[in-house]
Amino acid sequence: MTELALRQLTLSHFRSHKRAVLELDARPLAIYGPNGAGKTNLLEAASLISPGRGLRRAAADDFVRRPEALGWKISAVLQSLHQTHEIETWAEAGSPRQLRIDGKTAPQVALGRVARILWLVPSMDRLWIEGAEGRRRFLDRATLSFEPTHADAVLSYEKAMRERNRLLKDMVRDPHWYTALEAQMAEAGAVIQTNRQRAITELTAAQAAATTAFPTASLELTAPDPIPDDLQTALAESRPRDLAAGRTLIGPHRADLHAVFAEKGVAAKDCSTGEQKALLISLILANARALARDFGAPPILLLDEVAAHLDANRRAALYDEACGLGAQAFMTGTGEELFAELGTRAQYAEVTETDGVSSITQKDQP
Repeated sequence: MTELALRQLTLSHFRSHKRAVLELDARPLAIYGPNGAGKTNLLEAASLISPGRGLRRAAADDFVRRPEALGWKISAVLQSLHQTHEIETWAEAGSPRQLRIDGKTAPQVALGRVARILWLVPSMDRLWIEGAEGRRRFLDRATLSFEPTHADAVLSYEKAMRERNRLLKDMVRDPHWYTALEAQMAEAGAVIQTNRQRAITELTAAQAAATTAFPTASLELTAPDPIPDDLQTALAESRPRDLAAGRTLIGPHRADLHAVFAEKGVAAKDCSTGEQKALLISLILANARALARDFGAPPILLLDEVAAHLDANRRAALYDEACGLGAQAFMTGTGEELFAELGTRAQYAEVTETDGVSSITQKDQP
């Protein structure tokens, strides 16, 4: 299969890493070391080779290594299909993040055209029992992997909605103030709905076509109030109710992703902790399989503390599926024994920390 992989990843003054260089091939990378050593920081750096704020949704200033606070930089050599790209992203202290691809300044959306990166982190373990916002974010990350311009539609919608909400809080009743904003929300909202439905369709099809050790999730996009096709009219009609609430009560920002453990017919929120984790892994793998067909190569996977809540058999099954996909998967754990089932199918990196500075030792064998 055609390749998508980071061949080199260099961190400069990024969180706990003063300087770190990973030289990589396309195999999975098992990263191990004690808690707090800086393993997740490596995954976070890799996540910034995709649009957005990375796997922890941090602001640019949060990446700065302290106490120096000199700014930070990430450089990467990315093998993407039949091309090699040099990517640099950085921020000076107090300044916004910047990006260059092959020596040219580029917007973040351009990263979505050359790379597909998916992640699973421990904070997502509560996905099925937390509020709808987390599930929308999860769905939008999956949607963005299929349609890189999805982020533009979300930003356009949210910007117009913030302005509309400001008018509502100020009790502005003149309809002329609302018309253009509601038109913008309706246009962007239609794109968001279409993109999200496409992502659900892709995930459902990928699950149905796979032989996997992980459970299938039945997915549905829901909302407290149905989102109408004619959102602009619905927004206009909803103004009295929205004025009373001081915010917009209808639209794709109210959507939720409902999941059911298909074999048992049990809602994901009612499943055990282990089952909820397995459903998440199943969806990440389904997303990866769909992208392998859609993009032409499997995505890069970032799986932080992936062994948590998985027994040995399911852990081995995950490694088998990642390797079977041909995906470059960055996986972290506290000890190398957690990756024993990978053997020579992976490359390895031990991360240690001394006096607040992380260091990396790469190995080709476990």
